[in-house]
Amino acid sequence: MNLEIDFIDETEKVAEADQAKVEELLILAAQNQKLSGDIELSVTFVDNARIQEINKEYRNKDQATDVISFAMEELGEGETELIGADMPRVLGDIIISIDRAKEQAEEYGHGYMRELGFLAVHGFLHLLGYDHLTKEEEEVMFTLQKEILDEFGLQR
Repeated sequence: MNLEIDFIDETEKVAEADQAKVEELLILAAQNQKLSGDIELSVTFVDNARIQEINKEYRNKDQATDVISFAMEELGEGETELIGADMPRVLGDIIISIDRAKEQAEEYGHGYMRELGFLAVHGFLHLLGYDHLTKEEEEVMFTLQKEILDEFGLQR
């Protein structure tokens, strides 16, 4: 498996070492999910104002949130799946509010890196089709997140 992650730091506040840790964590998550082949995704770090704009525009929710994922493999009405032998699997985009990551780390009483890792894995699992709309889905997704974070050493 080859995971290519395009990091975009609109805040210019995320240290390269933290981005490298997120990359290592997402590689572990991809291995956990037994992904294979060439895979691409992007992770964008924004502030609360920017994620609120995105949340309002795409989800009709005029408030800041912690993470938003846009899965490329979910086909909308009238869209056609693109398949090519030499094309990488493009999972989509994860957008993380650095402001919310810091706020929530303090609120939950754990480190910033633990929260940043949680949000990255959470967004990644959404790209793979996991959700938490029902109690059963939530249990599956949150158990998987905890397993991945614990294995990586980012326990609560």
